[in-house]
Amino acid sequence: MGQNCLFFIFSPPKKVREFLASGISPDLCNEDGLTALHQCCIDDFGDVVTILLDGGADVNARDSELWTPLHAAATCGHLLLVQLLIQRGADLLAVNSDGNMPYDLCEDEVTLDCIETAMAEQGITQEKIEEARAATEREMVQEIHQLIQDGADLDAQRGHGATLLHIAAANGYTEAAELLLEHRASTHVGDEDGWQPLHAAACWGQVPLVELLVAHGADLDGRSVLDETPLDVCGDEEVRAKLLDLKHKHAALQKSQEKHHSLLQRRTSSAGSRGKVGRRASLSERTNLYRKELQREAIVWQRGDNQEEDTVSHLPPPW
Repeated sequence: MGQNCLFFIFSPPKKVREFLASGISPDLCNEDGLTALHQCCIDDFGDVVTILLDGGADVNARDSELWTPLHAAATCGHLLLVQLLIQRGADLLAVNSDGNMPYDLCEDEVTLDCIETAMAEQGITQEKIEEARAATEREMVQEIHQLIQDGADLDAQRGHGATLLHIAAANGYTEAAELLLEHRASTHVGDEDGWQPLHAAACWGQVPLVELLVAHGADLDGRSVLDETPLDVCGDEEVRAKLLDLKHKHAALQKSQEKHHSLLQRRTSSAGSRGKVGRRASLSERTNLYRKELQREAIVWQRGDNQEEDTVSHLPPPW
């Protein structure tokens, strides 16, 4: 994190106010896009959070993985910070790069109840939640179209080594994944943990994406850095059953192809032998026919010669 951001985080409230008064931006961030507000929401520095917000910090600032401060506070179960952020206008429908909203990440029951109550008060229905999630995929699809038009690398790795196909797989973005695969995005690129897109789809329970990726050649036995296959990281029984079914079908298909290949090789070898025998037989027949023809010609020639002698012997004398 940049030096000024460190000042915000590790300085007493009075000093933070002095930094802001001197003109330092409250939204300074590190190379991952993490602002002082993000970090203070993680560390539960409530006093500094209030000062930063009062100093104009963006309550909906996004880091490189699209996490907002509310995502951070909700994940950590910091109830008072969640309440403060919501009061200051935090977006309850903000979706991060993994497709999660703040309430998706909250495991503390009291904090979760606070978030869901606020959502109900704001008239946020399930339909609006789905619309917000869909908006993220629409934006991704637009980005992919632009990348294709620009001739950019669709397998370029982003945060933690993930590609666009990893993100689409984890979130169940079928349209985005189909577009990427149609333009030959790789199913074999691993992120920093060696996870391929199929690992992501299996881990997050995305059955349609599992089927789609396998249909485009994803490796069912691909190994992560920790030697995990997609089946190893799968916790959803439905996805697990689908992966096992696909593995059985793949094994049966491979066995059938190997059997067909072996049979084809034997047929080719047999056909080659028959061809040689046929060629030898054909040559022998042609030789015999040639000999018979010569014999017939010899007989005809002999007959013709004898007839000529008889004719000569029966001619009347010239006198």
